[in-house]
Amino acid sequence: MRKPNSPAHVFENIEITDISTEGKGIGRVPGGDKSIVCFIDFAIPGDVVDIQITKKKSNLREGKVLAYKKFSDKRTEPVCKHFGTCGGCKWQNMKYEAQLEFKQKYVWDALTRIGNIPLSLEKGTKGELMPIIPSKKYFHYRNKLEFTFSNKRWLTNEDFKTLNIGEDMGSAAYGLGFHIPKLFDKVLDIEECHLQEDPSNAIRMEVRKFSIENNLTFFDIRRQNGFLRNLIIRSTSTGQWMAVVVFFYEDKPARESLLKHIAEKFPQITSLQYVINSKKNDSIFDQEVKTFSGADSIYETMEGLKFRISPKSFFQTNSLQAYELYKATSDFAELKGDEIVYDLYTGTGTIANFVAGRAKEVIGIEYIPVAIEDAKVNSQINNISNTSFFSGDIKEVLSNGFIADHGKPDVIITDPPRAGMQEDVVRKILEINPEKIIYVSCNPATQARDIALMNERYFTEKVQPIDMFPHTAHVESVAKLVRK
Repeated sequence: MRKPNSPAHVFENIEITDISTEGKGIGRVPGGDKSIVCFIDFAIPGDVVDIQITKKKSNLREGKVLAYKKFSDKRTEPVCKHFGTCGGCKWQNMKYEAQLEFKQKYVWDALTRIGNIPLSLEKGTKGELMPIIPSKKYFHYRNKLEFTFSNKRWLTNEDFKTLNIGEDMGSAAYGLGFHIPKLFDKVLDIEECHLQEDPSNAIRMEVRKFSIENNLTFFDIRRQNGFLRNLIIRSTSTGQWMAVVVFFYEDKPARESLLKHIAEKFPQITSLQYVINSKKNDSIFDQEVKTFSGADSIYETMEGLKFRISPKSFFQTNSLQAYELYKATSDFAELKGDEIVYDLYTGTGTIANFVAGRAKEVIGIEYIPVAIEDAKVNSQINNISNTSFFSGDIKEVLSNGFIADHGKPDVIITDPPRAGMQEDVVRKILEINPEKIIYVSCNPATQARDIALMNERYFTEKVQPIDMFPHTAHVESVAKLVRK
């Protein structure tokens, strides 16, 4: 612990015993007559560290590592040179087997503590928490990355050694990469990212190089000026590539010179598109996307189905694990072919179309109209005729009249965003009273909260955790609820 003459905010030999859902190590430090929980960046269970307190709250502390006294046997050497600065892949210093262990534990803790759901690890028992399904790829697993242009990139310690730091660094201050955590106006210039396979890195680096050589200005988020704003790169397992360049304003000669260079340099890009976005935020959902060359979409395939992916489409960013997620959902639903299924928060209808061949009818509901249009297209290109899609606020769409028109669902599948379902939606589901509810979640805490509201009428038969995002604390959880 702390030496008698050391500063009060420094503590020695703190053992890391757990890890938080944000990926921070958890230890305990002295706090008066009791010990206080402390969250520590980049520390993992089994480490023994000296730390400095960086933030104090009444019942917890945050700290940073000053020295490692003992390294955990769960540690491994990070692959990425940007580890520790970039906000992604915070668990890259932890062995993958340990990552899976803590994700499984997180699902267990969330459902039992928040949801008061009795779980079992014994196979075939009521409330079974099944073993987590590992990702088939630890790296290069993402099919979509979004990069930001900045004229004031984040400067690393190495930059201070090698650059002549001054008020006007010119193009040396240009960066194309990811936002620094909690700093909206700072972007880390990424040299190599291990999340998406090649030619993703080559495309990004070539765009950066050409833009600097041709004096194309990078965006200044504070002053709201600069030509180049964002770069989006998407891919599919079928080998199709999409690149979308977002400009802040129109400059046709400059825009065409860059897009033409990209098209010539990377013929594997099957869809090259651009957006002029002069808003204060980066969202392009309300912006017009124009095709410069190739098709306006790319296509993913899964279990014999084709899924159209446009620049605005939502599609799970780990295609291989998306299949495991949809398969678990379909298996839990146990459809026999005569059921009416409601798919809430359907997005682009991926789950709805995936299960349509096993159901009588599938009704998809989503609040984003453009996603519903993609869902309809996905049914059409797969010759699926037993799906219907509707856009609007889910709790308002699910009126008594709507249910009378489309039939009471035997099964409800719900896949809400991280915030979970609105309480009004949960209560509407209870009112509808389907035989089964399949709850797909990217946030076990909000999933547990929502299931707790349904515990009186439904029991949780089994839960399947799935790792979609290696080297992060995120985990997907599919729960099967059966009416009592």
